Amino acid sequence: MEYLYVTKENIDKEHICCAMYGKQSLTKKEWLKQRFEEGLIFYRSKERGKCFIEYIPAENAWIPIEANDYIYINCLWIAGSMKGNGYSIDLLNECISTAKKNNKKGICILSAEGRKREFLQDSKFLEHKGFKTADRSENGITLMYLPFDKDAPIPKFKSCAKHPKVEAMGFVLYYTDQCPFTYYWVPRIEEVAKEHGIPLKTIHITSKEDAQNTPSPVTTYALFKDGKFITQSIQSDKKFLAIAGCSPK
Repeated sequence: MEYLYVTKENIDKEHICCAMYGKQSLTKKEWLKQRFEEGLIFYRSKERGKCFIEYIPAENAWIPIEANDYIYINCLWIAGSMKGNGYSIDLLNECISTAKKNNKKGICILSAEGRKREFLQDSKFLEHKGFKTADRSENGITLMYLPFDKDAPIPKFKSCAKHPKVEAMGFVLYYTDQCPFTYYWVPRIEEVAKEHGIPLKTIHITSKEDAQNTPSPVTTYALFKDGKFITQSIQSDKKFLAIAGCSPK
């Protein structure tokens, strides 16, 4: 497999794997363009498909963690026919190489098990690659890390991520443009919520500072109901109605 870097110089002509066309692709690309100067790297297969890794210095990551001098992996995704060929190891090794070249103390990433994963990494795969558990949120999401030195400090969640909750009743949704699917689905659940009289407040996170203080370990999409964290899985309009206990009209 051959790979390439998507950069500010070529991003307008290259696809970005997780969204290959349409307005949701453009929204994600605009988000990436603003992150390149902060050290973000997007590395993907030359072959068309969902096979890529996206990572950034942890100080600039859009999640509430304390992990100075680490690299944080936003996303490591292999899908479809590309699975099972060792490409995830290729991508992960590239990230490790980048981190070591930049004298980082290690790399870190979010993981979860079973049905809670929803685009998060499998902890068993990470453990096989030498990752350890750094911290765990009350909602079952784990921060894992791969230190390059036995004395490297252990990353941790900020309190707002370790104990995710909001004060408002009804539904509250935090989301960013980091995941292109929010562009499509967030307006749709806003529409059905209004149609069915379901209380829903959406909060579009548009800055690193706000993301790093969001009351959830996942900031691309974090849905709460009556103060309690429900899911980081991006909901279709039908799935949202099911959570709300309503039937489509």
